[in-house]
Amino acid sequence: MNIISLQISTCTKKKPFHAIQSTLSHYRALCSHRPRRIKRLDNAIRVLDIISSKTRVDTSSQVHLRLIQDFLQTDSNHFTQDSASSSDSTTVRLPNVFDEILESSVFSEEDSVSTDLDLHEERLRIDASVLSNAVSSCGSTRDIRRGIQYHCLAIRCGFVANVYVGSSLISFYSKCCQTNSAYKLFEEMPVRNVVSWTAIIAAFAQEWEVEMCLELYCKMRDSTLNPNEYTFTSILSACTSSGAFGQGRSVHCQTIQMGFDSYVHVANALVSMYCKCGSVDEAFHVFNNMPSKDIVSWNSMIAGYAQHGFALQAMDLFEEMKKQREKPDAITYLGVLSSCRHSGLVKEGKLYFNSMVEHGLKPELDHYSCMVDLLGRAGLLEEARDFIKKMPIHPNAVIWGSLLSSCRLHGDVWIGIQAAESRLLLEPECAATHVQLANLYASVKCWDQAAKVRKLMKDKGLKTNAGYSWIDIKSQVYRFRAEDKSNTSLSEILAVLDCLVDHMRTSGFPPEMQVENFDDALNESL
Repeated sequence: MNIISLQISTCTKKKPFHAIQSTLSHYRALCSHRPRRIKRLDNAIRVLDIISSKTRVDTSSQVHLRLIQDFLQTDSNHFTQDSASSSDSTTVRLPNVFDEILESSVFSEEDSVSTDLDLHEERLRIDASVLSNAVSSCGSTRDIRRGIQYHCLAIRCGFVANVYVGSSLISFYSKCCQTNSAYKLFEEMPVRNVVSWTAIIAAFAQEWEVEMCLELYCKMRDSTLNPNEYTFTSILSACTSSGAFGQGRSVHCQTIQMGFDSYVHVANALVSMYCKCGSVDEAFHVFNNMPSKDIVSWNSMIAGYAQHGFALQAMDLFEEMKKQREKPDAITYLGVLSSCRHSGLVKEGKLYFNSMVEHGLKPELDHYSCMVDLLGRAGLLEEARDFIKKMPIHPNAVIWGSLLSSCRLHGDVWIGIQAAESRLLLEPECAATHVQLANLYASVKCWDQAAKVRKLMKDKGLKTNAGYSWIDIKSQVYRFRAEDKSNTSLSEILAVLDCLVDHMRTSGFPPEMQVENFDDALNESL
């Protein structure tokens, strides 16, 4: 019998169930292995009582048994949490309560459900802080199954009304990409504090929902609660991800007004936001006026310079960083290498790459990818290919993709074909690589091979996703998707683009137009 949904009735302790109802409907889809055999139906009904009413249930109903079987598809591994209830870091073990109830032989069939749970609570010494830490751990590990169980336990034990447990549950659901469940839980919280508001704002920030973040921020201010530095950091991260420059500047004004602009976390977020939105001068102004800087501050500014091609500024800042006795880390070197890559500084890039070992840092895949892209952009394609072959770690699809892009840029078809084939071995479902490989075959008139690649794409049902760009005008973000003609101002936009192309030509910078499709020739061979 298929169970479409579960209507959980109100238990004797009236607590909100809306969020847990929504999440339980998705639970079975997340379970991949067979449920363990439940020995006693009576014990299974006890678990149902934990997540629903204490009303006596008909034990002959197979619907309830099926529910329990579906719900308890989880491993019985125990994990350890650090309790923050005392100054000492005490280790508290929180076993799977549901598994213990099912497998325990301590209790007789005549024991009441409330007695069972009370004994378990006494044994586990569960309190709000321990449960909050357990939920936070589930969020960190994206353990949706175990987190749902702790949510059920919080409802049954009366901890769901605790503001810290509720805030931990909001963060847990948002980290597990269950933003709707997080918001429903937030709406049902009887008491909210700054942690709760910041948790839900951060949930929408990771989805780039800038408008929703600002709306929640306004509601928070209307509730007489004041934000903290982490609230502003979350809002600024949303502005950074979506390129919302106007909103980011408004938030910056708020931080100055409330005195949070000097906080290092807020200042770092401002540097990243201004760099992402193209205002490097304002980013450096924030960076230069920071009363104290940490490694994230230096890395953010160096990465901002690298992003916009200011290689000399990035390298100067790197040297200044070392003068200030701030030890660079792997991310610092990644920023410097990226700046060399964008500016074609091969000699300097090699120097920085080799100096990583001198500072006790082991290059990772991202650093190798930067070097391959640096060599490839400079036209040193054979050296880039040999560099990949000599890597002490196995190259990933990104590295082969960097070499492939460089081969397309410099017209080296045969190395490009090798790079595309190597990437497809790692990402066989990548539609873009299939298209690039087909175009490379077609460019040297290998029509049979190109046709086979196209047919393989068709058989697999692979399609490329259209790219898009965006621009911020008067605090509103406008997005443009490739081949999208729905914009009512399309003719005016195209006219401006034509003017820009003409200006590039007259200035001696003709745009590079590469033919990406050979559909007519391929269709003849298919």
